[in-house]
Amino acid sequence: MNHEESAINTTYISLASNAILALIKGVAGILGNSYALIADAIESTADIFSSLLVLLGLKYAKRPADANHPYGHGKIEPLITILVVGFLIGSAGLIAYESIQHIQTPHKVPKPWTLYILAAIILWKELSYRMVMKKSKETNSSVLRAEAWHHRSDAITSVMAFIGISIALIFGKGYETADDWAALLASALIIYNSFLILRPAVAEIMDEHRYDDLIDEIREISFTVEGIRGTEKCFVRKTGMRYHVDLHARVDGHISVKHGHDLAHRLVDALHEKIPMLGQVLIHIEPHE
Repeated sequence: MNHEESAINTTYISLASNAILALIKGVAGILGNSYALIADAIESTADIFSSLLVLLGLKYAKRPADANHPYGHGKIEPLITILVVGFLIGSAGLIAYESIQHIQTPHKVPKPWTLYILAAIILWKELSYRMVMKKSKETNSSVLRAEAWHHRSDAITSVMAFIGISIALIFGKGYETADDWAALLASALIIYNSFLILRPAVAEIMDEHRYDDLIDEIREISFTVEGIRGTEKCFVRKTGMRYHVDLHARVDGHISVKHGHDLAHRLVDALHEKIPMLGQVLIHIEPHE
C-alpha cells in the first residue's frame, strides 16, 4: 500500500472514531449532567466535518501531475490543514462561550459514572492520536498531523473534564461548575495547539526552508554516485507527501555533455532509490575544477 492510500485509510478510521465518540459523549453528557462531556461531544462533532475535509483533501492530493499542476496536487494538504485548524478554533470558541453560560447558570453536580466514560474516552483518544501521528510521520502528511492533534486535543478536553467532574463530586455543593471551568480551560489549550498545527502548514505553503536533515542526506547519497565530485546549492520544497529537490552537482569539467547528462540521471535514480519520499528531482551539472 502506498503512502496516499495508507493516509486515506487512516482518515476513514479517524472519521468513524469521531462519529462514535460524538454520540457517546453527547448521550453521557445529557444523562450525566456534565457540560464538559457535552462540550467534548461538540468538539467531536466538529471533528467529523474536519475528518471529511481531510479525506477529501487526501483524495484530491493523490491526483497525478498534469499540465496545470506539474508538481502534482499536494499543496491542497496544507490548505486543508488550515481549514481543519479553523474547525478547531471554532469548536474551542463555542466550548468557551457555552462554558461561560453554564458557569453563570446553577445546575446539578455531574453523575459519578461519567468519570468511567471519560477514562475510556481519554484512553481511546490518546491511542488514536498515537496511531494517526505515526501514520503522519510515515507518509509525511501535514494534514494527517493536524488530524492527529485533533485526537490529542480531544483527549486534553476529556482530561480537563475528568478533573473538573472529580472536583465537583469530591467537594459537592458550591463546586457544581467545576467541570464548566475545566471545559473553559480545555478550550484555551485547544486554541494553543491549533497555532502549533497552523505554523508548519503556512511554512509549507510559503516553501519555507525547514529541511536541513533531508538536504544533508541528499548530499551524502550524492557522494556515493561514481562521477559526482560534490554538491553546491540544494533547495527542497514540500508538496503534499513528496519533497521536490533542485540540486547543483559537480562533475569533471572535461567530460562530454552526454556523460554529464548520464551522471545526472544516475544521481536522480540513486536519490529516488534511497529516499522514496522524493518527488521531482532536478539536477544542474556544474564543472568541478
